[in-house]
Amino acid sequence: AAIEDFTDRSGMRIEVTIKRDGNPQKVLNYLRKHTMLRTTFGAIMLSLVEGVPRVAPLTTLLDEYIKHRRLVIERRTRFELNRALEEAHISEGYQIARANLDEVIQVIRQAEDPDKARRELVSRFGMTMYQANVILNMQLRRLTRLEQQKLEEEYKRILRKVADLMDILTSPERITQILRDELESLRKKHGDERRTKIIPHEPGEISDEDLIPDEEAIVTISRDGYIKRVSLDAYRSQRRGGKGVVGTSLKEADEIQHLFQVTTHQTILLFTDRGRVFRVKAYEIPESGRYAKGSPVINYIAIDSGEHVTAATTVRDMGGDGFFIMVTQKGEVKRTSVANFQNIRSNGIRAFDIEQGDSLRWVFRSKGDQDVIIVTRDGMSIRFNEQELTSRSRAAGGVRGIRLKKGDVVVSAMLVDDEGLDVLAVGELGLGKRTTIDDYRRQKRGGMGIKTMNVTKKTGKVVGALIVMDEDRLAVMTTKGKTIRLRVNEIRRVGRIAQGVKLIDLAPEDRIASLARLITETDTGQD
Repeated sequence: AAIEDFTDRSGMRIEVTIKRDGNPQKVLNYLRKHTMLRTTFGAIMLSLVEGVPRVAPLTTLLDEYIKHRRLVIERRTRFELNRALEEAHISEGYQIARANLDEVIQVIRQAEDPDKARRELVSRFGMTMYQANVILNMQLRRLTRLEQQKLEEEYKRILRKVADLMDILTSPERITQILRDELESLRKKHGDERRTKIIPHEPGEISDEDLIPDEEAIVTISRDGYIKRVSLDAYRSQRRGGKGVVGTSLKEADEIQHLFQVTTHQTILLFTDRGRVFRVKAYEIPESGRYAKGSPVINYIAIDSGEHVTAATTVRDMGGDGFFIMVTQKGEVKRTSVANFQNIRSNGIRAFDIEQGDSLRWVFRSKGDQDVIIVTRDGMSIRFNEQELTSRSRAAGGVRGIRLKKGDVVVSAMLVDDEGLDVLAVGELGLGKRTTIDDYRRQKRGGMGIKTMNVTKKTGKVVGALIVMDEDRLAVMTTKGKTIRLRVNEIRRVGRIAQGVKLIDLAPEDRIASLARLITETDTGQD
């Protein structure tokens, strides 16, 4: 391909010659996408309407702008009127002195000091103290006939100005005319002819994916359902700082729950509590700054009211090897092939046949021979190998992973990658414990399991459990909206059936609501 610039005085003209087998439309779209040939910009149509911030249509914005400009003109006129009245007051003092010039001079000459002269001027001629000060500070040259004439002309000019400003404030029509004149002045000063033509959208454009480079990025999803994509370069530049979580402006009660490294052409699978799964291309999520909050995930997938994303993962090849391990709140477990999710509709498909009253909470991409750990609210846990689960169809339900007592529910599910890790369990009254994973022996699935925490009145029910390492950091959220951050290495290791140690002090009516491992810059693996 070759590019030639034929721009001259008559205008801009650039010719692009492509190869014989090239696609002209694709080249044109590529130039529009990656150069200034096509430029777009967004506008937040936000305005203060009667003191309340509102996203408003263009007509409302114009009305509010006109109201604002009228208010500016009124305030400016009042300011100028106050200054003019002050000048008139001074000029009026000059006129009093001019009318009684000889007597004023005599009073000043006979006074013993300036203070007595000031009081005498006030009492004899009816001046104010301010006017008397001005007369005392007046230069002698202003007593000449010419200067006196100038003072009289100045006084008349000021009176005309005061009358004009007062007329503006009492006449909406004059304010409108001033506004019109000012806008006309702006148009003459800054206005020019449109340099581009408005044309209809051209048909036949190729897909966005053909124009988007396959670049690496980081995608995060918060507990409250905000999703964003950050370029890997921005992410790495933050790593050099050496501390802090992935940059974000999440509100305090929100935390990052899912983080994974993707390429822009990669597919992200989002699972909901109702057992549905949606797919979204990474490039469909707008790239954000590392400190941005992100966008609600409902902007990208058609979930129903009250439905929530509870798990997320990425896939490079939907037809490749591997399995998804899914766990529900009532202890049902399912293992299904990744290949079952090759064709996901825009409105989602069934990933798990959820029984009434249950909800899908955890989904993991397994390597095929990993252990699953399930922890319940009453402090029970079970560990079994995933190969005990036969692979089931996509729309099928699950099998029992752990037998629950009446009223008990699953609060955490985890995949174990290797030994040498710890299981951290936290009770709702602020006690927590860290136990080596070696204390959790493998069992057959479907049993009641073994204790992971001795639940008492002192500990309260278990609210969650995590697989952790010494260098991890935690965020513990309370029901009162408080968030406490802890380091794992500050929590002492104890036995599996111990009550644990106090992690935080809670107010009498406060309880632990949830916990999460804070995702740091070193976490760039898949979810």
